[in-house]
Amino acid sequence: MKGVKTMKEETIKEEAIKEEEERVQTIILRKPVKYAGKEYAELSFDFDVLTGLDSLNIERELASLGKSSIPLALNSEYLIRIAAKACTSNVGSDIFTSYMSLLDHLEVTKMARNFLLRGVL
Repeated sequence: MKGVKTMKEETIKEEAIKEEEERVQTIILRKPVKYAGKEYAELSFDFDVLTGLDSLNIERELASLGKSSIPLALNSEYLIRIAAKACTSNVGSDIFTSYMSLLDHLEVTKMARNFLLRGVL
């Protein structure tokens, strides 16, 4: 029958939604942020969409700016750029440094650091 979903199709769809919800991490900002004409009360991140090329491009960007090459999981500049790439909203890394409260900034860097460390532990 066309238009009628089977129980199996519904289960598959529900599992896919649950998997995406587990993969995407959301933080509720302590203080909403106005950025590029829009106000954000929360931001979501999907770190699993990142590629090795994303990491290499960020490393090159930091090197071209003369930034330190301390281990990536300890480098706040790297972590913020990774978070910006993983953010499901269209924002630049400056939202995390110039617009966001310090506590929210630290929460975002912790989230990015945990993602990186989870991959190597």
